[in-house]
Amino acid sequence: MQPKVVTTDIAGRPFSIEVGKLAKQAGGSAVVRCGDTMVLVTATASPTPRDQVDFLPLTVDYQERTFAAGKIPGGFFKREGRPTEKEVLTSRLIDRPLRPLFPEGWRCETQIVATVLSAEKDNDPDMLAMCGASAALMVSEIPFAGPIAGVRVGRVDGKFVVNPTSAQLEKTDINMIVAGSKDAIVMVEGGANIVPDAVMLEALFAAHEALQPILALQEELRKAIGKAKREVPAGPDDKAFRERVRAVARPLIATALATTAKQERAAKFDEAKKATQEKLAAEFPDAAKAISAEFSDLKYDAVREMIVNDKKRLDGRGLENVRQITCDVGVLPRAHGSAVFTRGETQALVATTLGTSGDQQRIDALLGESFKRFMLHYNFPPFSVGEVKFLRGPGRREIGHGALAERAIFPVLPSNEEFPYTIRIVSEILESNGSSSMASVCGASLSLLDAGVKVKAPVAGIAMGLIKEGDKIAVLSDILGDEDHLGDMDFKVAGTAEGVTALQMDIKIGGVTREVMKAALEQARAGRLHILGEMAKTMSSARTEMSPWAPRITTIKIRTDKIRDVIGPGGKVIRALVEETGCTIDVEDDGTIQIASSDGDAMKKAIDRIMGITAEAEVGRIYDGKVRKIMDFGAFVEIMPGTDGLLHISQISKERIRAVTDVLKEGDRVRVKVLEVDRSGKIRLSRREAMEDEGQAD
Repeated sequence: MQPKVVTTDIAGRPFSIEVGKLAKQAGGSAVVRCGDTMVLVTATASPTPRDQVDFLPLTVDYQERTFAAGKIPGGFFKREGRPTEKEVLTSRLIDRPLRPLFPEGWRCETQIVATVLSAEKDNDPDMLAMCGASAALMVSEIPFAGPIAGVRVGRVDGKFVVNPTSAQLEKTDINMIVAGSKDAIVMVEGGANIVPDAVMLEALFAAHEALQPILALQEELRKAIGKAKREVPAGPDDKAFRERVRAVARPLIATALATTAKQERAAKFDEAKKATQEKLAAEFPDAAKAISAEFSDLKYDAVREMIVNDKKRLDGRGLENVRQITCDVGVLPRAHGSAVFTRGETQALVATTLGTSGDQQRIDALLGESFKRFMLHYNFPPFSVGEVKFLRGPGRREIGHGALAERAIFPVLPSNEEFPYTIRIVSEILESNGSSSMASVCGASLSLLDAGVKVKAPVAGIAMGLIKEGDKIAVLSDILGDEDHLGDMDFKVAGTAEGVTALQMDIKIGGVTREVMKAALEQARAGRLHILGEMAKTMSSARTEMSPWAPRITTIKIRTDKIRDVIGPGGKVIRALVEETGCTIDVEDDGTIQIASSDGDAMKKAIDRIMGITAEAEVGRIYDGKVRKIMDFGAFVEIMPGTDGLLHISQISKERIRAVTDVLKEGDRVRVKVLEVDRSGKIRLSRREAMEDEGQAD
């Protein structure tokens, strides 16, 4: 294959895709470049299908190499380790729009690897990786109903900006990733600073228009050097067998569909499948697996037909109805804030913990170091769905759901100046039957209010679904787990009563039109307002008093040249302060000191000690000092911790003395008056004048 490069212009910056030069033994490979950011993406499939699998065996891995930014990894091993949160989230971003576009029945192990080779600050590699994955698949022999492309869209000063620079991202009120095909949007992930729903809709389609040139590049590559696609073997089509299975299973499935509770309905479906297999065992021996597959297909059709034709859902609700909601706050006595949010059979226990600046998360990213003062972590234990599994660290799903909920809550948090705390929220999913991530958003909002955090407004989230059968379309509010599994769309919307703070959408069909998206957003807004109303019945504003177990933070400011006095040699002074008072003390480079403690007396003691250490000498004031060093010409006296002044021999006594040691020795306590503090900070003291002012004899 001869190398080929195609180029276009995206947001005023050159954008190129090169194929046929690097990684030529992969099934397909592409190098995508924008500015000085380059990403190599490969797509490879095993030659034979995996045995005994009934799913698409697709793996997507996005990896950042530190050499791309001219850095050497930190740590002992000096090489890249486990995937960072950014790498995990980007891997999900690439996977989600690609997965629905592989043909039904494709069972060959397929792997997409995106490697960042070069990175600059103003061109994030994530969107290049997504476009490169589609391009690599397009020129490979792997069957794929693409292309797709992705861009990031922002809004600065009321105007939409495609792939905003880092400077523009600091000013944007929208930060959203949109993936699309030529005719429709296929995936959305992003957040906003309480932006109206109608504006978000316009942003989606501005992004869709902007990605069209990237799709055209991929089509050009496919026509020029694309490989012939591999055939997907068609499954057996035994019409008589299918009709016989459906005739037996249909009434059994109808009975199961009449059960509204999740666990009971699942049990009845299992019983119906087993009964179908038993009835047909003699007629179709050794066909248990085929019968099971046909049963699942019939269940899929039956649920969708019931929703589209009868406007009836699995739990008996109408299409726009939200499940029953209950809320509780203050459920954990020692947590700084806590809430239980229950919606139908989905339940989240959410706890808020307040900490100091020392609790911030340090992120050593490819393009530089940063700190996070807000974290939201999501846990999904197996018991929440009645399963038994090994407990391990958070997987991609947990990290992704936590990031979505974090994005939804962040815009309403008070600034660091208003509320100088590090905030960590943990959502423990106790039950799950649809949209536990949105339950986490609702629970997080309530737990923040319970913790006394004065958020700009409460936030709620709702998951929308879609069933499309021919020309018939049903948009569902607050979807169940089965409706997510059997439906065509999972569209999560979070926000306040005034606007959107987070969006996430995944599509299993070719895409969603503007009309469907508009209807889904309008229906989601109505559902969101209903949920906010239910939450407000329990708590609508922040508590006036924080938990007694939460730290109180006081911020003081000192001169930067006094920082070393507070810290002391090797940290000796500040360690002693922490041990003595029990307070948490964080000192910033600009002289800002945060003192945190739940004990008011301890905090006052720490403040007094720091103010004493950093106090400056006042001319004319008398101090009780300590002789630190004797010299021929006088003595150096410490009048405050870390602050010495010179007591000249002529100022020691009213009478003339022969030697300093005739009157003073090191360690003596002595009353001295500050005569002068010169421009360089040197202090001149007098014992003689102090004695005169206080009426003492020599």
